[in-house]
Amino acid sequence: MFFYHKLVDTTVKKMKSQAANFITISNMSFGGAAIMATLHEYYSYSVLFIFIAALLDRYDGKVARALGQVSDLGKQLDSMSDIISFGVAPALLMYKVVLVDFGFVGMTMTVLYIVCGAMRLARFNISEANGYFTGLPITAAGTVLTLTYFASNTFHPVFYLFLFPILALLMISTLTLKKV
Repeated sequence: MFFYHKLVDTTVKKMKSQAANFITISNMSFGGAAIMATLHEYYSYSVLFIFIAALLDRYDGKVARALGQVSDLGKQLDSMSDIISFGVAPALLMYKVVLVDFGFVGMTMTVLYIVCGAMRLARFNISEANGYFTGLPITAAGTVLTLTYFASNTFHPVFYLFLFPILALLMISTLTLKKV
């Protein structure tokens, strides 16, 4: 009987220790699925998957803190997930929807957005927690970019030649925002 109690206790502890990482990996999986959906021109699914990733991203840190399982691994994993789900996935989606016709300029704006998102995440990972974000979080930038999908037939495609670099520069700016 003692053996089973110990086995269950060990299993519960392992599940608890990995719960936040499981949510983060789920976020990353939806980001990857969004990229694949975009490549197959299932743009509506891509949007849905990015929004599901955003929902998961909202809770991975909360779960880690609630369970007392905050770790450097979790922080790094979260950033890797965010570059996929809110950097590459939204950028590729909107590139394929509106910027592809701009050729090299469209590709440059897309890559600029992704690079600035990665820089923003790297800066976040080496900074001390102080209750504020420096620069627009990539999750917010990616969500805004993805939301514009719904108005992509309304906005002139040139709008995106401005939106991509504006979001990119906001991510690497020194703008401070209180964490919510």
